[in-house]
Amino acid sequence: MAWAILFVAGLMEIGWAIGLKYTDGFTRFTPSALTLVSMIASVLLLGVALKTLPVGTAYAVWTGIGTTGTALLGIWLFGEPATALRLACIGLIVAGIIGLKVVT
Repeated sequence: MAWAILFVAGLMEIGWAIGLKYTDGFTRFTPSALTLVSMIASVLLLGVALKTLPVGTAYAVWTGIGTTGTALLGIWLFGEPATALRLACIGLIVAGIIGLKVVT
């Protein structure tokens, strides 16, 4: 169950990272409120997952999910470059997340 909670926490991290782009410097109320809620939910869920999972593993997986999702959504939503090297680096992050899950 802790892994599922950690996964949702990672999704919330993606939500707040992408949400920052839509807040326009926290001048838009709804995107700002949603971003703040996502930030709080992400950290709270990480804290719950840490009751069971090792901190180093959980933190690395949490940030890895957030990094990967944010980078991919940046490509899809904002037209950021999708070069082969960039995609390969994202793949390495995913491989690291899988590796940490397997050994924990």
